[in-house]
Amino acid sequence: MAEKLLLTRGVHGSFLARPSKSNPGDFTLSVRRNDEVTHIKIQNTGDYYDLYGGEKFATLAELVQYYTEQQGLLREKNSNVIELKYPLNCQDPTSERWYHGHLTGKEAEKLLTEKGKPGSFLVRESQSKPGDFVLSEPKQLVERAFPLPLTPLVCPEQLVLLYSAPQMLQQQECKLLYPRKEGQRPENKAKNRYKNILPFDTTRVALQDVDESVPGSDYINANYIKSIPEDGRNSEHCKIYIATQGCLQTTVNDFWAMVYQENSHVIVMTTKEVERGRNKCFRYWPDKGCTKEYGCISVRNVSEREAQGYYLREVVGLCSLQDERPRLVKHYQYFSWPDHGVPNEPGGVLSFLDQVNRAQRSIPGTGPIIVHCSAGIGRTGTIIVIDILVDIIHRQGLDCDIDIPKTIQMVRRQRSGMVQTEAQYKFVYMAVQQYIEAEQKRLEEEQRNKRKERDYLNIGYSPMEKGRAKGQPPSPRTQSV
Repeated sequence: MAEKLLLTRGVHGSFLARPSKSNPGDFTLSVRRNDEVTHIKIQNTGDYYDLYGGEKFATLAELVQYYTEQQGLLREKNSNVIELKYPLNCQDPTSERWYHGHLTGKEAEKLLTEKGKPGSFLVRESQSKPGDFVLSEPKQLVERAFPLPLTPLVCPEQLVLLYSAPQMLQQQECKLLYPRKEGQRPENKAKNRYKNILPFDTTRVALQDVDESVPGSDYINANYIKSIPEDGRNSEHCKIYIATQGCLQTTVNDFWAMVYQENSHVIVMTTKEVERGRNKCFRYWPDKGCTKEYGCISVRNVSEREAQGYYLREVVGLCSLQDERPRLVKHYQYFSWPDHGVPNEPGGVLSFLDQVNRAQRSIPGTGPIIVHCSAGIGRTGTIIVIDILVDIIHRQGLDCDIDIPKTIQMVRRQRSGMVQTEAQYKFVYMAVQQYIEAEQKRLEEEQRNKRKERDYLNIGYSPMEKGRAKGQPPSPRTQSV
C-alpha cells in the first residue's frame, strides 16, 4: 500500500512513515527513489527512536525532521544516498473537520458544488506541490495564509478521527519542538545519554551555586513537569515532578546537586541499571551500609529492602557546603517494568505509586518527585501521566472530567517525547480504568458499612434491655429465663 501510494502520488524523494507490520510498536520509513521504493526500519525501544544503531531521538517526528534536514546522512549499505525531500501527507494530518485529504481540484469542486453552500470551504493536499495544501472554495481555487469566516464542509472520516488519539499524538509531535539550545552546546553534549534527546530550554532545571566561569556548569538533562494547564488554574493543587535521564558516570555529581537544590526527598527509578546487555543508568547510590562522596554531597545507604516489584532504599545525604542536618531520601526502583514493553496489568504500578505518594506526603515542604528511566521520556512520562490523572480523580471524585490525550500533550510541552509507544499510551488508559474500578468498589464498601452502622443504631430495645444497657441488674424472671 505504501509503495502504491508513493508511486502513484509521490515523486523522487517523497516519503512516509507507517507502523511496522513485522515488529508491532516499531515504524517503517518508506522512500520513493525514482521508480522504486526503499523501506527503512525505525526502532521504538520505549526509551527512544532510532534506525537500529543510528542517532537516537525522543520522538518519531524529530527523527524524520533530522534526516530530512541533514541530507546525505541516510545511506544504503553501498553508500548510495537516500534522499528525504517531500513528506507524502497522511490522510489524517489534523483532527480538524475541514480537512479532506487527497482530493483533486475537480473532485473538490464537485464536492463543494453538490454538498456545499455559499461560504463553504475545504482544505486538501496539493497535487502540484507535494507537502503543500490548497484551500478550496466554490468555483475557485485559492491559497491563503489567513483564517476565513467560512463554513467548513465536514469530512465524513471525522468521527473515526476522534478515536484515533495515538495517531493524532504522533501527528502533533512536530508542533512541540521547542528550543533545546542548552543541550546542544559543545560543552554539554557529553552530559546527554542520547545526544538527540534533550531538555526544552523553557522548562529545564538549571543548577545553581555553580562555578559560572565553567561553561555549561548549570546544565543537567532534566525538566520540570507541572500537573496543571498553562493557564495556571487550580495552582494550589499543582504537583511538580522532575523528569530526567538515567545518570551517566560523569553526571552523578550533578544529579545529587539537583536533588539537594530542589529539596527532593523521593526519587523514582523505572529501569534496571542494565537491560538486554545495554547500560541504562549508572548506579548513583552506594551499597547498603556504605557511604560515597558525590561532589560536595556525602551519601550513605542506611537501608534497603525488596517489596512487591520494587526496591526501596533509604539514603542519607549530607552537603559539606551547608550547615544543616542530614537529609533522608527515599529511593524507589521499580524493576518489574519489562524492557521494550509494559507490565501485563497496571495493579503493581498503581500500588507502587500509592507508596511513593505516601512517602511524599509524609514530608512537609518537600520538593518535586524526581522520576527517571534511561532517556527520561518513555517510562518516565507514562508514570508521571498516570500519577497526574490518578491525583485528579482522587481529589475531584469519580465524576470529574479527565482528558488523557490532552494530559499527555500538556506533559509533552514540558519535555519532548513523554509517553513513547502505543503500548504505553494504552497502559495509561488501563491504569486509569483500574483505579476508577477500585475506587468504585471502595466507595460501595463504605456505603455498605454506613448502612450497617445505621441499622445497628436503629435497633429497638425493650424496657428490660434498656435497663440492662444502663447497668441495672436483670430481674429474677429474666435470670430464670
